[in-house]
Amino acid sequence: MVGAGPVGCIVAAFLAKGGHEVVICDVIPEMVDPAGTTGIYIEGAEQLHRKVAHTCHGVDELAQYDPDFIFITVKANVLPLIVSAIEEFQREGRYVISWQNGIDTELEISKVLGKKPVMRGVVNWGCGMKGPCRVSMEFHHPPHYIQELVPESGPAAIEIARILTECGLPTLHTDKIISMVWRKSVMNAAMNPVCAVTGLTMAQATNDPIILGLVDALVKECIKVARANDIFLGFDYYPNAIEYMKNAGNHKPSMLMDIEARRRTEIDFINGKFVEYGKQAGLETPYNASLQSLVKGLESVMESARR
Repeated sequence: MVGAGPVGCIVAAFLAKGGHEVVICDVIPEMVDPAGTTGIYIEGAEQLHRKVAHTCHGVDELAQYDPDFIFITVKANVLPLIVSAIEEFQREGRYVISWQNGIDTELEISKVLGKKPVMRGVVNWGCGMKGPCRVSMEFHHPPHYIQELVPESGPAAIEIARILTECGLPTLHTDKIISMVWRKSVMNAAMNPVCAVTGLTMAQATNDPIILGLVDALVKECIKVARANDIFLGFDYYPNAIEYMKNAGNHKPSMLMDIEARRRTEIDFINGKFVEYGKQAGLETPYNASLQSLVKGLESVMESARR
């Protein structure tokens, strides 16, 4: 598991519960080391406490454990560094799963490792960190999904789905992962930057008529981009997406948590991708472009403060 954030901790804890040897890696020792000593605590929609077999502080250290599967759960903006490190010890039969937010993260990995070992997953839960290896899971709406990039890796993807399901994270193998990634990314593009800029939780944002109007405009713009690029979201996607976000509760999206922690965000892989695909289809995307600019402005302020 690369990344000791909330998603990495959840998957690591459930795999450990299922009896699998788990190694969780993070460059911040104080964030990851408790996973092997006091254990990972999950509270909320799921209740779980589990220790993992090993922890380490660098992706290159994973080589000594010869893992069969590597889940990447870190922010998409650090993918180049992560994947270049994995490339050094990649072998036949080892699979790398992008378990991340954002569009085209699996393609970034495949640029370095090729398509055969790469898979993409979509998870349906909301979570945040209460402290090192302490996760608050606000909601859990399985199933989750996984798909390989090339057909010959299908049996391995089916096996990973089976393992995750047996461990308590119901996961299905699918042939429609692109649609599912976009379905989730539309909602991320609508809520994440709005909450990051305003400081509001999802419940606060959707209960404010003015802010909800902005969220609504973002959803509609993203749907136009998807349709222009022949990405199928479903005929009833729009009302279901709005209803889903209204029912998400008092949850802080990951981008707001990044801004509060003064970390770089995944804005380029979320709203930035809708801008990119909009240009590809000849569409203007003023809402996505504006929110991308505002979040990157916040990042610039944080970067200047660190100097």
